[in-house]
Amino acid sequence: MNIETITARTFRHKTSMVRDSDGHGHPGPESDTTSGLLTITTDDGHQGHVVTRPQDMAEPLLDRFVRPNLIGQDPLCTEQLWYKVYKWQRLGGGLLTDRVLAAVDLALWDLKGKVSGQPVWKLLGGARPRILAYGSTMCGDDLENGLATPEDYARFADWMVNTRGYKAVKLHGWMPPMPGAPDPKKDYQACAAVREAVGPDVPLMLDPHHFYSRTEVLWLANKLAELDFRWMEEPMEEASMSSYKWLTQNTPLNILGPETMTGKHWTRAEWVKHDACDIVRAGVWDVGGISPAMKIANMAECFHMSTEMHGTGAGNLSVALAIHNTSFYERGLLHPFIDYDAPKEYQNRIDDEMDAEGYVHGREDPGLGQDLNMDYIEGNLVNA
Repeated sequence: MNIETITARTFRHKTSMVRDSDGHGHPGPESDTTSGLLTITTDDGHQGHVVTRPQDMAEPLLDRFVRPNLIGQDPLCTEQLWYKVYKWQRLGGGLLTDRVLAAVDLALWDLKGKVSGQPVWKLLGGARPRILAYGSTMCGDDLENGLATPEDYARFADWMVNTRGYKAVKLHGWMPPMPGAPDPKKDYQACAAVREAVGPDVPLMLDPHHFYSRTEVLWLANKLAELDFRWMEEPMEEASMSSYKWLTQNTPLNILGPETMTGKHWTRAEWVKHDACDIVRAGVWDVGGISPAMKIANMAECFHMSTEMHGTGAGNLSVALAIHNTSFYERGLLHPFIDYDAPKEYQNRIDDEMDAEGYVHGREDPGLGQDLNMDYIEGNLVNA
């Protein structure tokens, strides 16, 4: 059995999210958008899929970096195949991003699950059949009854915990270009309002503005420690690892990182070695796929550190279910005006259905556990 074809198809669907000038997502009027489906097929007909951005599977990228390294190869050798593609990053002129590498790796793991007849979370180790999710909000906005005020955050957090069933909540604060942002005092006011709304026993976290100064961050971190927050993530430019080492030494609050810093598992190992974080951050789309994310988790476990997965989706859920040293699955991004539980047009169900007790369960379906509406995708192809 060998890989025979690698195909990329772009399809249309509806979205109710818009992005501001800095790239943050907010609720908006329904509009048309496109996504991509990357498919890896073997010579005996097995297929692995992943939904990604169209630019992550552009034909020139596939022709130059992916197809020459994968076609004709054994799809079960995911470690070998990841390295064959990854090594082209050095001379790829910056075109072969970690997101491209992640899309290929996720499709390979989905294929590996389909071939073996097993869910990926079990193939990776299967540490648990279910995991608690934390509700992860969208960034703050200026929408009436949205996430425009600390009181809005408090009201929404109360709904998440006491109605929807989340056992933990993470806030994303106000980011530019929102008027007045960034403002550490306003971020703190939202955190304080949420703590009062949900009580002392619900774990809370904050993802604030990513470019605060040391003085702003230290003040905010110590105030969050007083509120018994569980962690804060990426409050400064992550290229300055020494700033994070300084921060972890000067606040009792747990600092989570790095989130978006390049370098995959190698960078995370350096942060651990230099005591620049208390909890390690890994997301399959940030670090180049499931394969490096598992390396990060195993490395962190050697130092008795937790690895918290960044972002939603079948890949991150598979890793979270596979490892012992993680606390939650990140479920979001959530907003009062968005029905997160409603499947997209190209889904028969969402990847991470949550029960009334706040748990997301690993599915027994082979592969990543996606349930894609292939008829919809085929009927809405762009340039078909």
